[in-house]
Amino acid sequence: MKNLKRTWWKEGVVYQIYPRSFQDTNGNGIGDLKGVTKRLDYIKSLGVDIVWLCPVYDSPNDDNGYDIRDYRSIMGEFGTMDDFDELLHGMKSRGLKLVMDLVANHTSDEHFWFQESRKSRENPYRDYYHWWPAEKGKPPKRWSYFDEAGDAWKYDEQTNAYYLHYFSVKQPDLKWENPIVRKEIHDVLRFWFDKGVDGFRMDVIPFISKDTDYPELPEQYEGNFVPFYSNGPRLHEFLHEMNTAVLGNYDVMSVGEAPGVTIDQALNFVDEDREELNMFFHFDLMSLDRDGDEVFWMRKDPWKLTEFKKVHSDWDAVFAQKGWGSMYLSNHDFPRAISRWGNDSEAHWHNSATMLQTFLLTMRGTPYIYFGDEIGMTNAGFNTIEDYRDINTVNRFKLLQQEGIALKDFIENEKDAARDNARTPMQWDQTPNAGFTQGAPWIKVNDNYQSGVNVAEQERNPDSVLSYFKKMVGLRKSNLGLIYGKYELLLADSEEIYAYTRTYDEENYLVLLNFSATLVNVKINEVRFTKAKLLLSNDIADTMKTDDAFTLKPYQALVYEILDLE
Repeated sequence: MKNLKRTWWKEGVVYQIYPRSFQDTNGNGIGDLKGVTKRLDYIKSLGVDIVWLCPVYDSPNDDNGYDIRDYRSIMGEFGTMDDFDELLHGMKSRGLKLVMDLVANHTSDEHFWFQESRKSRENPYRDYYHWWPAEKGKPPKRWSYFDEAGDAWKYDEQTNAYYLHYFSVKQPDLKWENPIVRKEIHDVLRFWFDKGVDGFRMDVIPFISKDTDYPELPEQYEGNFVPFYSNGPRLHEFLHEMNTAVLGNYDVMSVGEAPGVTIDQALNFVDEDREELNMFFHFDLMSLDRDGDEVFWMRKDPWKLTEFKKVHSDWDAVFAQKGWGSMYLSNHDFPRAISRWGNDSEAHWHNSATMLQTFLLTMRGTPYIYFGDEIGMTNAGFNTIEDYRDINTVNRFKLLQQEGIALKDFIENEKDAARDNARTPMQWDQTPNAGFTQGAPWIKVNDNYQSGVNVAEQERNPDSVLSYFKKMVGLRKSNLGLIYGKYELLLADSEEIYAYTRTYDEENYLVLLNFSATLVNVKINEVRFTKAKLLLSNDIADTMKTDDAFTLKPYQALVYEILDLE
C-alpha cells in the first residue's frame, strides 16, 4: 500500500452523540456536556476514534439546537464553556477527536444578527439575511420543512417585508452572497479550531447559495424543492473559499449533509483537487423507503434488497478513483437502523443489529455509528402526538389537521418515520429511565431497556450486540483492506443475500450478509478460491460447506479472509 494516501478521517470510526439524549447529570431530564464527559471511558472502549457532537451552542431550542442564537456560547441546558473545555480535554487525553456541527444555512431569529436585521431596512445587518419588500407583492413560492403552512417566506410587520426560512420561522436563512456573512462564518470556524476541535459536520450545506433574484420556481422542480435548494449558483465558490480561507489551514475533517446532491454532482464536492469538502452524506438511501417526493411518508410496498445494494454499489463507484464517501444507516434525523433496515422482532433483533454493524464496518467509506446502535436500540413507536417533541412531527400534525388528513394514519406513519425514534434517551442500565436521568426525561425512554437493550447488561455478556460491535470495529481497524480495498458486488440479483469482496494488493475479503428472516443456501460463482478463513460471524461458527457454498441463518453475517484466490 505504498501509494496509498492514508488519513485519520478515512480510517476512523465516527460515533455520533445527540447530547440532549445521552446522559443527564443534574436531574433536569436533559442530557448535558458533563454527561458526555462522564461516559468518555465507555466511548473509548467501543474502539471508535471520532465523536460527532450534535449542536451544543446557545439556542432557544425551536429545532433542538439547530437554531443557533450564539455560535460562541454553550446552551445553558447543556452546561458552560468550562464544561465544554473539560470535555474536549477528556477526549484529547483518550486519543479521541471531536467533530461538531456547523449550522450556517440559518441562525435563530433570536441571534443578534437577525435582531438587528429586522429593525430597519437601513440597518448594517439587514443584508445578513434574505428579505423581500412587501410592496413588491408576495414573493415567489418557496417551501419550508418545518412551517405549519409549508411556506418559507414569513411576513415581518416591523419593516413590511418577508424573510426567507427554509426551515422553521425561527430559523431565518443567512445570506451567504454577502461577503461579510461568509467572513463571520469563517471566524466561527477558526474560534472552534483554535480551541482544538477536529472538524465539522456541515448542516444542509448545499442550501447556502441562493439566486437572490428569487425567480419563480423552475418547472422541473415543481413539487420537489430539495434539488433546487441544493444547486445554488455560487455554492462551490463558497465551499472553495471556506476551504482555502480556513479548512485547509488546519488538520481537520469536513463532512457535508447533502440532501439533493446527485451522483453526477458528487465529485464537485469531494474531488481533492477542487479543495472543498472531504466527504458528504448523500440521501439516496434515506429516501429509499419513502413515498416518492413525500419526504416524510413511508412507501406502502417494502423496499427491496436489490434497491439497497444498488444505492451502495452506485455510490461506491463514484469514489473508486477520486474523493471519499461516508457510510451511515441512521442519525438524529432518521429512524433507528435496526427498525428500518433490519428486523427488531425479539427473534431476529440480535442477528439483525450485528449484521447491520458488519455491513457498515466492512464497506468503503468512513463509517458513522449513531449512539445506541452499538447496543441495538430500536424505534420507540409512540402512539400519541403528545409523546412527540420534534417540531417536524408536531407541525406536520397541525398542517394535516387543517387539510383533513386522517391523523390515525399519520401517527402510524410516524412510528416508522419520525425523527424522535432516534432521539429517545441512551439506555445505560435497568434502573429507572435506563440510567439516563434521575429526573423526568425530556422525551420518553423506550421500554425495551428493561429487556436486554442496555449497556450494563450487554457489557457483561460476551455474545451481546455490544460485544460484537467492539469486535467488528477491531477487525476493521486491523485490516486496512477493509478500509481502502476495492469493493465488488456479488449476487447482484439476490433479494436475500448482500455479498461483496474487498480487495487491496494481497488482501482479499468476502462478506456475506443475510438480510432475510429465512435460512438461505448460497453458492458464490463470481469468485473462485480453495481456502478461506472465517474472521467473524454473528451467529454459529463456520457455515461454509465447500469452497463456494454457504448456509446463512436469518440475518447472519460472515466475514472471510480469502487465503487462496484462484
